[in-house]
Amino acid sequence: MAKHQIWFAVAALALFLSSAVADDVVVLTEENFEKEVGQDKGALVEFYAPWCGHCKKLAPEYEKLGGSFKKAKSVLIGKVDCDEHKGVCSKYGVSGYPTIQWFPKGSLEPKKYEGQRTAEALAEFVNSEGGTNVKIASIPSSVVVLSADNFNEVVLDSSKDVLVEFYAPWCGHCKNLAPIYEKVATAFKLEEDVVIANLDADKYRDLAEKYGISGFPTLKFFPKGNKDGEDYDGGRDVDDFVSFINEKSGTNRDAKGQLTVKAGLVASLESLVKEFVAATNEEKKNIFAKIEEEAGKLSGSAARHGKIYVKSAKKCMEKGGDYAKSEIERIKRILEKSVSPAKADEFNLKKNILSSFVQSS
Repeated sequence: MAKHQIWFAVAALALFLSSAVADDVVVLTEENFEKEVGQDKGALVEFYAPWCGHCKKLAPEYEKLGGSFKKAKSVLIGKVDCDEHKGVCSKYGVSGYPTIQWFPKGSLEPKKYEGQRTAEALAEFVNSEGGTNVKIASIPSSVVVLSADNFNEVVLDSSKDVLVEFYAPWCGHCKNLAPIYEKVATAFKLEEDVVIANLDADKYRDLAEKYGISGFPTLKFFPKGNKDGEDYDGGRDVDDFVSFINEKSGTNRDAKGQLTVKAGLVASLESLVKEFVAATNEEKKNIFAKIEEEAGKLSGSAARHGKIYVKSAKKCMEKGGDYAKSEIERIKRILEKSVSPAKADEFNLKKNILSSFVQSS
């Protein structure tokens, strides 16, 4: 397969995946279309195809629109993949992509949108048709913007693992990658040792030449131990990037930036916890002392996790065998509420470590 065909296939797949997991745009199908549209909300619907270039260009603007209207109870922002749901698209006269239609509240008779394809223009239209007054949310980027002034300071920092996208503003593949790369940066924004960055290689050509950049986008990974840079040749959807960073940096994040069930676990302490759980109450005291000793040897983030092990073991001795299980249930209830990402990390780490203390139940 030719190189440009591979890029095209990757971009199309990336768009499909990003559409499927988008939280703020309702994914409409043959099965749910008339359950969601034409009901008690007005609905703006994008009819798109994964391979369509104009659709790919619209994708980040449409997601921004969805995020801004997420809390508007009287309006739904949705989208239909016309490759997958041809019946719906045919029913509403869709013959080109993207087609954007407005369905008034309680109606399945659409009005075609003919305006500009920016989040701001779409929001103005929806506000006019739906009687809302929503402003487009300005979301700060999590991608670190590099220049000649800060490149060495950021990329060559031996305490950081840094992924760098070398791009050009006119590059179509770069534009397609941009919303995906932003999600990757957002996923790792709470990781102090991980940086997701980009450099306008057209503007800073000396830096691009220094690192052998000849095509766009080119991605290079600069781990703590190799500041010469390593070529990134993996897949270009969010999950591919996240898996790569997790493997290289020892992190445990999913595509939404949430900690996985492995986050916080320390192998040397896990073996001691198994002994602790199986031990009698008298034996637990001796094993607890070993947990304290081992936790004291840890450094960096592992040291913080070690303190959770020690505190959890102490609570289990004080409150009995059911403590870990009941505390996990309490944490789950908290996580179901609206908590900050940093607090969610804190609770998930505790939940993961506590899970080791209920293995015998």
